[in-house]
Amino acid sequence: MQVLVFSKTAGYRHDSIPAGIEAIRELGSVHGFDVTATEEAPVFTAGCAAVVFLSTSGAVLDAAQRAAFESYVEGGGGYVGIHAAADTEYDWPWYGQLVGAWFKTHPAIQQARFVTEDATHPATAHLPPVWTRTDELYDFRANPRGRVHVLQSLDESSYTGGGMGADHPITWCHPQGRGRAFYTGLGHTSESYADPAFRALILGAIRYAAGSTPAA
Repeated sequence: MQVLVFSKTAGYRHDSIPAGIEAIRELGSVHGFDVTATEEAPVFTAGCAAVVFLSTSGAVLDAAQRAAFESYVEGGGGYVGIHAAADTEYDWPWYGQLVGAWFKTHPAIQQARFVTEDATHPATAHLPPVWTRTDELYDFRANPRGRVHVLQSLDESSYTGGGMGADHPITWCHPQGRGRAFYTGLGHTSESYADPAFRALILGAIRYAAGSTPAA
């Protein structure tokens, strides 16, 4: 299985990107898939099981690359968006549908409670009903619930500065054409990628997107 990690930035650049790449490479080494990391114009081919947008930002694909990526996913490819992948390609409606929701704002990095809504999905089955951790907590321009399958939500009563209210999805997935899309707002800090529980979430996301692990 081949996994492409794409981390090009045209806006804010996260210091955690190298840690994220290394974590996914190590997951591949342990779990038997090959990882290619690039910030160049990616080649989206059927031979790639999943493409991870790792804290990309801004407009990172030109028109031809957009068309190729859309064809790749709609034709059966997998997409995993991590953190600032929601801060990417704001003027491309198809990408907005793919990622599920675009980033709006965030409060200061702090500890919060993450509520597991699906305890059977390969990305969240290992998590407790409530997972307490520290990260940068994204608000989104629109609530994606109803358009996506929500896997985790944020308990806004557990931290300060949340702006979405009682229903705050933070991790979700959905089919896209013949492909599969997954997004999580987690992953701002370098420390996240050393966390075994977060690494397991990424592994489950890749397996889901690649179609190698079934999910309802």
